[in-house]
Amino acid sequence: MAAAGHRVDWLREARFGLFIHWGVYAVPARHEWVKSREKLSDAHYDRYLRVFDPDRYDPVAWARAAREAGMGYAVMTAKHHDGFCLFDSKLTDYKATNTPAGRDLVAEYVEAFRAEGLRVGLYYSVVDWHHPDMPIDMHHPQREDPEALAHAAERDVSRYTPYLHGQVRELLTNYGRIDYLWFDPSYPVRIWEEGAAVRAWRSEELVELCRSLQPDIVLNERLGVPGDVISPEQYQPSRPLETGEGQLWEACQTLNGSWGYDRDNQNWKTADQLLRMLIDGVSKDGNLLLNVGPTARGEFDPRARAVLAEIGRWFALHERSIRGCGPSSFAPPPDCRFTRRGDRLYLHVFAWPFRHLHLADLAGKVEFARFLHDGSEVRMQEIAPGSVANSGPNSGERPGTLTLNLPIVKPDVEVPVIELLLRPGVAA
Repeated sequence: MAAAGHRVDWLREARFGLFIHWGVYAVPARHEWVKSREKLSDAHYDRYLRVFDPDRYDPVAWARAAREAGMGYAVMTAKHHDGFCLFDSKLTDYKATNTPAGRDLVAEYVEAFRAEGLRVGLYYSVVDWHHPDMPIDMHHPQREDPEALAHAAERDVSRYTPYLHGQVRELLTNYGRIDYLWFDPSYPVRIWEEGAAVRAWRSEELVELCRSLQPDIVLNERLGVPGDVISPEQYQPSRPLETGEGQLWEACQTLNGSWGYDRDNQNWKTADQLLRMLIDGVSKDGNLLLNVGPTARGEFDPRARAVLAEIGRWFALHERSIRGCGPSSFAPPPDCRFTRRGDRLYLHVFAWPFRHLHLADLAGKVEFARFLHDGSEVRMQEIAPGSVANSGPNSGERPGTLTLNLPIVKPDVEVPVIELLLRPGVAA
């Protein structure tokens, strides 16, 4: 069994992963919470199962798109809050094998992503709006259904929890090695007192089950007990997060504000925005898990494919400024971010300056500077510690400053990166 600090080594090396939210909610195409948002009855929602036929599902193409975008791992929804399973669970009939899809969609995903050389993760929701013993809370689709509320007291979560544990056992037994199990939800079941959800899910026991079946698996913290990964959702931390020993933080972000396929949502982020999120996260010792919500026919939306391809073109030239990198002790100039790996310091330039960038405390510490996209030299000037510059681009800068002389026109890449080769003995 790997020590807690080592379980996430591969995740910290990868830095960038693909989140996939997919299920029958792709049919209405109005957000993965459509059943809750619109308070749909089981009978209404089950109409979507009868037409769920992803005839263009090609996980090989998904895996290739992820790898070409620069991603090192993926996490796909095996079961979301609606309770529908993309895998062939023996504990329920509410699954993909009983739809026109007619097969285990998780098995195909696992095989394809492994073959592409990516680490494989699964998402599992401990909330299940389909199960008759799930308590009716403020998010439950039947929260205003008089008949359901009349029998709410008969629901017993202790009858649901063995089902939850049994499905986790299936996922960690039937598909070979699973590298990452991403539990949800992020919201508390507010009808219960503090800590009751942890007791209801038997969270500590569930973690022990996962570790017994797959000792090296990475777990997040959303069971309410410590995990290997802290998972801020839809926001970028303003500073490095204070994680526990061996823990990592990973921001999960959407392409357009929705996790599942949401046809009419036009709030698409640009590749430039997403790259800045990725870079900013790595500079603070974090990861980015970027979500795509495939269509009901099993394809990535053309806009998602285009953004991933654009990110991939940048990543192909700048991979070594992200992969395996972490934060630096040096302070970057305004509108820039530093990442580091060993004797390489990477300066990501978010706002293009006029000719010069001044790097505090780096005079005498850099052997060579070059653009990463084409390997071309970036000339440097220094103010040695204890001296004063009275003229030139360093005029007025404090001692110890290293100045980079840049072209007036920004290179034709979303975020230019300058690689600084540090002199021997310089800590980054």
